[in-house]
Amino acid sequence: MTTFRQESDSMGTLDVPEHALYKAQTQRAVNNFPISGITMPSSFIKALAYIKQAAAETNQSLGHLSSDKAKAIVSACQQLIDGKHLDQFPVDVFQTGSGTSSNMNANEVIATLATELSGVAIHPNDDVNMGQSSNDVIPTAIHVSSAITAVYDLLPALKHLSSSIEQKAEQVGHHVKTGRTHLMDAMPVTFAQTLSGWQAQVDNACQGIVHSLEKVYELGQGGTAVGTGINADPQFAKLFSQNLSTNIGIRFSKGNNFFYHIGSQDAIVGLSGQLKTFAVAQMKIANDLRWMNSGPLAGLGEIELEALQPGSSIMPGKVNPVIPEAAAMASAQVIGNDATISVAGQSGNFELNVMLPVIALNILQSIEILSNTARLLADKAISSFKVNEQNIQKALAKNPILVTALNPVIGYEKAAQIAKLAYKEGRPIIEVAAEQTDLSEHELQSLLDPQKLTKGGLL
Repeated sequence: MTTFRQESDSMGTLDVPEHALYKAQTQRAVNNFPISGITMPSSFIKALAYIKQAAAETNQSLGHLSSDKAKAIVSACQQLIDGKHLDQFPVDVFQTGSGTSSNMNANEVIATLATELSGVAIHPNDDVNMGQSSNDVIPTAIHVSSAITAVYDLLPALKHLSSSIEQKAEQVGHHVKTGRTHLMDAMPVTFAQTLSGWQAQVDNACQGIVHSLEKVYELGQGGTAVGTGINADPQFAKLFSQNLSTNIGIRFSKGNNFFYHIGSQDAIVGLSGQLKTFAVAQMKIANDLRWMNSGPLAGLGEIELEALQPGSSIMPGKVNPVIPEAAAMASAQVIGNDATISVAGQSGNFELNVMLPVIALNILQSIEILSNTARLLADKAISSFKVNEQNIQKALAKNPILVTALNPVIGYEKAAQIAKLAYKEGRPIIEVAAEQTDLSEHELQSLLDPQKLTKGGLL
């Protein structure tokens, strides 16, 4: 049975769970926003702790915070960074648009821990929040958490995916398969060529994300309430960014315009757009894998994906392409998240954006699920699929579109007649062409060699 204690703030007193590390303002938010049960992501909470830690170090070095208080705050923040006490952040994502409730939640938890560690009374506002406002802390936390998860999780995952595609191309790239446009038979391609297209998509998306992060590294911390920097030491912003960079290992910098960083979320909108670009690429790759794996008897059956689990509760022996399906669904979620971030990003009314928590939720979810699905796609789909050589050779032999290679020799109209006849009679194109032209079998074998046709140019 839950027991309570009394806590007070500027609005009065209320009951707080007896063993909670937070205080009155957090509890008010819990009472006010029983909306979704979705709390702020752990990566966001850790970013708040990094911010409070760097702020304490900065305020101490500038002579505004005593060393004993600063040391205690730094140690308390490190506990959160290490993953402790994350259950002490119960505030719903759908809260006040500035994220003030989450900022105060962090201030209160850190103050409680720091007081316990030092034996010195440490105040959530006066000490932990010194020289700060929710209006610069929360936008900064969105940037910091996005940067950390992108740099340490997403970018390595994309590089791993790219490397896996490249290695697979080296293993199976020599196989020639029927190319497809409009899902219809087209000129042949090698697996190396198909996979090179996938890798280029991943690499280009990765480059876009890296470029967009340059703006995310710029921080609005130091602008405080409206961008003027009221109650913050003029030297705070630059030194804060330096301390934060040292603690995290990412090169953050003081933003050139605090009004921009507090009133807008353009940098995160830009990052989200690049995440969407990769999501679109990932969905394309996932669907290619699904089509190539289709069958195994009545589909294309060009490859065989790793069998990971039974595919049906009623059809014995059925195995489905579960990893590409999961990756495609994650991609769809990211595309939806980008729409939410776009709407939220335009909600910067005058000097403050008022949809910050939902921006944080969506950008961090996008980074997380793309990081995870990229690795799964690499390890459990691309690296492990097998080429069905018999099926691809069978399809190649009967592909009438190979007749395209004869256009310069016999003309488009004659080639079309041969293709239609081959389709109609279900015969290999080389057999029909031998009957319908004066070309020798040797000449046709050379002209219609699928491997040679993958090299392009004039034959």
